[in-house]
Amino acid sequence: MSDMHLKDALDTLKTTGVRITPQRHAILEYLIESMTHPTADEIYKALEGKFPNMSVATVYNNLRVFRESGLVKELTYGDAASRFDFVTNDHYHMICESCGKIVDFHYPGLNEVEQFASHVTGYKVHSHRLELYGTCQECLENAGKQVL
Repeated sequence: MSDMHLKDALDTLKTTGVRITPQRHAILEYLIESMTHPTADEIYKALEGKFPNMSVATVYNNLRVFRESGLVKELTYGDAASRFDFVTNDHYHMICESCGKIVDFHYPGLNEVEQFASHVTGYKVHSHRLELYGTCQECLENAGKQVL
């Protein structure tokens, strides 16, 4: 399935006149395959062996191009580094307050919230974002081991 996402994403870039460089292709592929919502630095570190002449600025510039093309969402959480999420559908995020891990989940009922909010306020809703914060199972298990 990720091959199809990659092909569609590359087609989107081509139709907007964006040249497909090997670095751009690799960054996009990494984002599609990654389930961790990586930072630009994490992407850079993962690809630096394959592209030793690539800079962190190159990664940031390509992420900006992808964001402007609607292929990725930039997730900002306070002062922490932005994380990047390849956009395949509307989804929400569960964030571990201990380790920072982000997990996607889908809840279709929130589409009704947009319609209700629009009806009540008269606003034209463009988007919404939902984040839930807690402690992931792994961190809970590690905390339990430390108590013993």
